[in-house]
Amino acid sequence: MEQLLDITYYHHSGFSAALDDTLLIFDYWTGEHGELPFPKRITPEKLKDFKEIVVFVSHEHPDHMDPEVFEWRKDLPVTYIVSHDMPVGTRGKRMAPGDSYTVSENVKVRAFESTDLGVSFLVDLKGIKLFHAGDLNFWHWREESTLKEIEEADQDFQQAIIPLKDEPIDVAFFPVDPRQGRLFDAGANTFILSVKPRLLIPMHFWGRAEIAVEFARRARCRETEVLAMTRYGEQIRLQFEDDGYLTIHLLSAPEAVPAPKVSELPVDAQPTGEAQVNLQGYEENDPFIETDLPVKMDE
Repeated sequence: MEQLLDITYYHHSGFSAALDDTLLIFDYWTGEHGELPFPKRITPEKLKDFKEIVVFVSHEHPDHMDPEVFEWRKDLPVTYIVSHDMPVGTRGKRMAPGDSYTVSENVKVRAFESTDLGVSFLVDLKGIKLFHAGDLNFWHWREESTLKEIEEADQDFQQAIIPLKDEPIDVAFFPVDPRQGRLFDAGANTFILSVKPRLLIPMHFWGRAEIAVEFARRARCRETEVLAMTRYGEQIRLQFEDDGYLTIHLLSAPEAVPAPKVSELPVDAQPTGEAQVNLQGYEENDPFIETDLPVKMDE
């Protein structure tokens, strides 16, 4: 039977997945300064359209746990699935790596390791497998970490994803964090090569849409499609066919971002006919200022 899954991106690592009258919400967060516009936010009024609502919180970091989500339970049938190390008093079913929990006949959950706080979640939604990594990633800091620390981080990450290699995953939400510099996509690339999800959607890019877009352009391969969802409230529809085909429909029209006029650029950043990048006096507008991507420097 054909299934239509609607995925909505909110902010940072926050997504929802809706199938029929069941809604899954992952790591919802409105932003440190409330960046998520009010019309794009989840409200009790919007949730009333669903008979079953399951909210996932992978860990207690503020960018993954918005206290607002626990207000929804007052008037709605909300089930909370939270990490085993969440603060005492947090409502919800706690899950540790290796735990399984059946929410209903429609929703079954398994918890896996993270390389930071909390857990990652693999959810079976009426046969569709969705994986939310939380803060599972190859966390290393090239400018600060020693070679030994990088090697240990790599080993921890490789060990954490071993149990996922035999899992058929339809959709994966996975971090690409620009704070890691040039190797910001190392974890996501390894995940694609090892686990081979059908579709991977990058997250945790701290508002740096160009990071997610560039990763999607480079990382897609025969076995994994990569799609960047970067705008608040952006939606896609996944059409799962009986013959196994997966079709992606864009429900939100892409928004073109106009390039700056040459006259608006600082003098040092205006083209001279040579292929060069000079960032002097232009750091605030450089999308890769927090990375160590190579640039040609003046002699």
